[in-house]
Amino acid sequence: MDDIAKKNMLYDFYGELLTQHQRQIYEDAVYNDCSLSELAEEYNISRQGVHDLLKRCDSILEGYEDKLKLVEKFNVLRTYAKKIEQRSGDEEVRELARKMIDAL
Repeated sequence: MDDIAKKNMLYDFYGELLTQHQRQIYEDAVYNDCSLSELAEEYNISRQGVHDLLKRCDSILEGYEDKLKLVEKFNVLRTYAKKIEQRSGDEEVRELARKMIDAL
C-alpha cells in the first residue's frame, strides 16, 4: 500500500480520535494537498509547527493501528470476500460476497 493510501486508510479508521484542530490540519494536508506554508498561514502557526503536528498525527494514527489492527483486519476480510466471490460456483454465495465487499 502506498504512503498516501495508507494515510487515508488510517485516517478513515482512526481520524475521529484526533482532536478537531488536528483533524482540520491533517485533512487539509492529506486530502486537500495544502502546503506547509499554506497551512501555517491559514492556522496562524509556524511551518515547523504544522510539520510537527502532521508528524504527530501520523504517529498517533500508526499507534492506534499497532494496537488495534483494524486496517489490517479490514484488508484481510476484503481479500477473503474477493476470493469467495471468485471461487464460488453458487451465485447466491457470490452475491453475498459482493455485498460483503461493498459493505467493507
